[in-house]
Amino acid sequence: MTTVTFDQLYSERNPVSAKLFERASTVIPGGAGSSARTVGFGWKPYPPFMVDGRGSRIRDVDGHEYIDYLLGLGPMILGHRHPGVTKAVADAIQKYGTCFGLPYELEIDAAEKVVAAVPSIEQVRFTNSGSEAVGSAVRLARATTGRKLLVRFEGHYHGWQDVVYWSNHVDPALAGPADHPRAVASGPGVPAELEDTLAILSWNDPDSFVRLMSERGDQVAAVITEPVMFNTGCIMPEPGYLELLRSETKKYGAMLIFDEVITGFRFARGGAQEYFGITPDLTTMAKGVGGGFPVAALGGTREAMRMIAEGRYSHSGTYNANVVQCAAVSATMDALAEPGLYERQRALGDRLAKGLRSLAEERGIDAYVEGFGTVFQMWFAKHPIHNWRDARKYADEEMFTRWFQGMLTRGVLFHPLQMENLFLSLVHTDVDVDETLNAAADALTAARR
Repeated sequence: MTTVTFDQLYSERNPVSAKLFERASTVIPGGAGSSARTVGFGWKPYPPFMVDGRGSRIRDVDGHEYIDYLLGLGPMILGHRHPGVTKAVADAIQKYGTCFGLPYELEIDAAEKVVAAVPSIEQVRFTNSGSEAVGSAVRLARATTGRKLLVRFEGHYHGWQDVVYWSNHVDPALAGPADHPRAVASGPGVPAELEDTLAILSWNDPDSFVRLMSERGDQVAAVITEPVMFNTGCIMPEPGYLELLRSETKKYGAMLIFDEVITGFRFARGGAQEYFGITPDLTTMAKGVGGGFPVAALGGTREAMRMIAEGRYSHSGTYNANVVQCAAVSATMDALAEPGLYERQRALGDRLAKGLRSLAEERGIDAYVEGFGTVFQMWFAKHPIHNWRDARKYADEEMFTRWFQGMLTRGVLFHPLQMENLFLSLVHTDVDVDETLNAAADALTAARR
């Protein structure tokens, strides 16, 4: 009896994507516009090529429809082609144009709505990507404090800029002991000299953080963290951990930067900082802030943004606060203000997570779901995962791959790597969840076999 492999089944089901991938690979490195969409990041034997998205569904060139939990890696918080946001952007282009190189009233409108929504933000600047926003936040913190040391945590990803492209998913043999990690560049081309500007710690380890601050707190310009670790699957902060980061940074005169590129506007309209009740000095945002349009932002207290306001720190960008961005932000902030929206969707996501846990348990599969309603991950592991090293040690990537493959062939789309996560939009429905759980029942049974 001949066993049909996933690659064979996928190739039979996706011949048009295969042709497009071959064509794309001749002119686009890796066949896609971002490394996260390529074979090296799990899209094997090649990624499906998309043709259409609407609401919570997406459709590929071979005619397959998927319930979409990839959501563009996060930004489609309102689903695909949200009618209100799409119309607002189209209308703004017709009214204004696209880019002035000068301020205009819609920029103020968008900024006021972000300031009103996010607890710690008193002033905001729009930019073009999360990496840009993080790079500006780190440099601004160094300029403000006059210090150079940046504290960051293993397994977090803060963008591709040299100053932060360290200790994400690296070789554990190079990373040193968990209680005293060493900085490891996350890829080639990063100057080794930057290692001296960084202090690397394990996340969710309060003792190591307190020890570092007691030894070097007066050298620390900033501590940067995701409020929830979303670039190693989904790992929630231990109780009191974010509060500790806040109290220790204040104690030593360092700045606290929340990277809310993913968490922003997902847990609540005011982001993770609203949900956890912790206010940082600086916040970086992207993805959800524009409802699917390319926009990012750097915000903070008036004091934290003072050097920009006074012109002593140049935060520049030709496309900063362009019309498409500001129209998208303004309309998205309005859509997210719908009463009861987050409570409803968190409950829906919790129902999905509970259902997945039950299905795994019924089949004798070691798995649990970690997250918070609108974003989570299903860990195939026997041991709780608190940080990146736990994930490397305990997560069963092979089992996750089998589950991903089974779900993809059954019309449910999410990222093929367990180190990523599943996003629930604010427009997914009970029907979507019911169909997802039905698909998961079959996929988990097949994966268990």
